[in-house]
Amino acid sequence: MSERIDAHVHLWNRALDPQDWIDPDSMAVIDRDFGTPELATMLQATGMERAIVVQASNSLGESRRLARCDPRVVAGLVAWADLSADVAAQLESVRDAATVPVVGVRHLAHIDPDPQWMLGASVATGFAALADAGLVFDLVVREWQLQQASALARRHPSLRFVLDHLGGPLAEDAEPARWERGIRELGALPNVWAKLSGLTSGLVPGAWSAEDLRPLVETALDAFGPGRLLYGSDWPLAELGGGAPAWRDAAGRLLGSLSAAERDAVLGGTAAAVYSLG
Repeated sequence: MSERIDAHVHLWNRALDPQDWIDPDSMAVIDRDFGTPELATMLQATGMERAIVVQASNSLGESRRLARCDPRVVAGLVAWADLSADVAAQLESVRDAATVPVVGVRHLAHIDPDPQWMLGASVATGFAALADAGLVFDLVVREWQLQQASALARRHPSLRFVLDHLGGPLAEDAEPARWERGIRELGALPNVWAKLSGLTSGLVPGAWSAEDLRPLVETALDAFGPGRLLYGSDWPLAELGGGAPAWRDAAGRLLGSLSAAERDAVLGGTAAAVYSLG
């Protein structure tokens, strides 16, 4: 059995890396710091062993700090880098004194001031540099950006892309049909994978069930196949929707029809392969 890898978690110390997006009223449950001791407790509660930590700020300073996490808990880091600048030099600075490997890069494209950031000429060389380095680019986008993500993946066929949260959570004014078209278009590209993550972060605790999420998961399974899906808790944001254990239990139910080997892949084997974990 493969190591159980939670493919999407965050850590933050707000004194060093402020998280201004956290609303203290509506997000009180995550309005605090989260470190590796809390992560270890969550992983134990969900039956997972280690996690991929993903940047939460477009900040090299944050990435440098996250790269020095406990490798017994953190398997790898999806860092941030300015793709319009010298990517290799930036990542070298992140790797300096690192205790965990940098396995990918992410940019908060869903809130970038430029709605066409992914397709801009200024970042094309940066994406090529990631491919040359054998790294992954995590796509944090919304439903209206999925078509851009497909165009980007076609432009860089040698770069591996991982779609976070299936392109969600879907906003109230999102178009479900456009979301499904976008998911299927990405699933048709062999250099794109997707995370089953973030599906409960926008839901009301106790007001949802696994069956409510089945249409989303079934679409992803059909579009990507179980061999290109990765389980992620999106912790600590999962606390907004009732906690990581509730989502892990729901994911187990939703993946119940898969073979043991397919479930093993979703719960860790694919993450280890895509992110080139040692």
